[in-house]
Amino acid sequence: MRSWLAGGVYGTVLASALLAALQSEGERFTPYYDAAWVMVTAGTAALAHGYAHHMATHRPGSGSHRWRQLGWALADEWPVVIACWPTVALLVLAGIMGWPEKSVTYAGLTLNAALLFGWGTFAALRSGYRRRSAVLIGLADAAIGLLIAAANAVIK
Repeated sequence: MRSWLAGGVYGTVLASALLAALQSEGERFTPYYDAAWVMVTAGTAALAHGYAHHMATHRPGSGSHRWRQLGWALADEWPVVIACWPTVALLVLAGIMGWPEKSVTYAGLTLNAALLFGWGTFAALRSGYRRRSAVLIGLADAAIGLLIAAANAVIK
């Protein structure tokens, strides 16, 4: 449970940062290309994190079990990739519908901030926090998404 909650938050933050970074002022909007890069980056990040976790916890002399352990460590990273799907779906839908890039970026950043609120609140409730505290934790997670949106506005 803990790994998919952490992966969900990490993947959502990653998708937000990529969405903001891929916004290209003055260039042609390429939503399918952007969606592909979000997925490639999420997959690469998940593999790198799983491999790093495996290497940090691997004990020498475990024999043939090390490959199975590596496989499980990599498989445990699926929430990072899944958490990027709403952003990818929005980009694909933007390509189909011909939506403008700026609107899609703002909608995606808003969507991801709302998802971060949900992830944070749900994780806090599952950890035993009371509702009020859980909502505050959810708001803190959403603030990460809003920070990315603010940075996007300042940088672009």
